[in-house]
Amino acid sequence: MTAGDADSAVQRHKASIPSLKAKDYKSDVKPVWCPGCGHFGVLAALTKTLAHLALPPERVAVVSGIGCSSRLPAYLAVHGFHGVHGRALPLATGLKAARPELTVIAAGGDGDGFSIGGNHFLHACRRNQDLTYIVMDNEVYGMTKGQASPTTQPDWCRSKLTPHGTGIRRFQPAAIALAAGASFIARGFAGDPNGLTRLLAAAIEHPGFAFVQVLSPCRTFRPEQQAWKQQVHASELGPTHDTAQAAELIQRDDGLSLGLLYEQRIPLYAAGVAADAADDLTAAERLAAIEAEHCR
Repeated sequence: MTAGDADSAVQRHKASIPSLKAKDYKSDVKPVWCPGCGHFGVLAALTKTLAHLALPPERVAVVSGIGCSSRLPAYLAVHGFHGVHGRALPLATGLKAARPELTVIAAGGDGDGFSIGGNHFLHACRRNQDLTYIVMDNEVYGMTKGQASPTTQPDWCRSKLTPHGTGIRRFQPAAIALAAGASFIARGFAGDPNGLTRLLAAAIEHPGFAFVQVLSPCRTFRPEQQAWKQQVHASELGPTHDTAQAAELIQRDDGLSLGLLYEQRIPLYAAGVAADAADDLTAAERLAAIEAEHCR
C-alpha cells in the first residue's frame, strides 16, 4: 500500500465512524490528581483536540514516563503506554518508526522530560520525527512530595531537600528546544483549555517534532502558581520561522508568554532513510555481515 492509499484509507475510515466528542476519548479511569491540579486542564484540552481533529481513537497512541503528568494515558480511550522514568521519547520514537500511520503523542513532566529524560529530549528535537511532545511544567517533582525540578527557580526554598534554594540556574525548555533543532515550539497554559486546544491541534498537524510546554500549576506544592492565571500573556512577537528572531524572543522572555513561538518546515526523519543494498539481505546475512565487520 502506498502512502496515498494509506491516506485515502484513513479518510474513508473517518467518514465511516460517527462524529466523536471529547468525552469519547476519555477512559473510565478516574484521575487521581489533586483537586485543582493543572493537569486536568491538559486532559480536557487534549480530548477536545482529538475530537476536533476527528482522529480515530485506534489510530492515536499516547506514551508517557513517570510522574503525576505521566498518568495521562490511563485517562484516555486511545492506545497508551506508561513507560519508565524519562523514557517517553525513546518509546514514542520507536513506536512512530514502527507504526508511522499512528498519531503518536508523548507526554510527561518537567522532571521526567528535562532531568533524567533531558538527553532524549535533545535528540528528539534534532531528529525531527513526526510526533508531538507535551510537557506539563509545574516546576516541581509533585508525585514525590515536592522536590525542586530542572525548571524550579534557584531561590525556591520550600523543599526539605533544598531549604536554601537550589542555587542552580533554571533549565530553559523553549531555548533548549530551539538550539537542539525542534521544528515547532509552543507554550500553553492549563488554565486556558481553549487556547491550549488550538496549540495542541497545530502541534499534532505539524509535520515534524512538535514541542508544547504547558504551564500546569501544582496547587499542593506550588500554591503560588495560582497567580499564573493573572500573569500569563500572549507572546509579543507571535510565531516566527526565523531561528535568530525566535532565539532573541525566547532569551528575553519571562517564561509566561503563550502561543506558537517558532515553526519551521524541515525534512522529516524517516526510518530507513539511510538504507542501502543491505535491505535485500536476509536477517541472517545482515548479522553475518555485521559480525564480519566488527567482531574480527
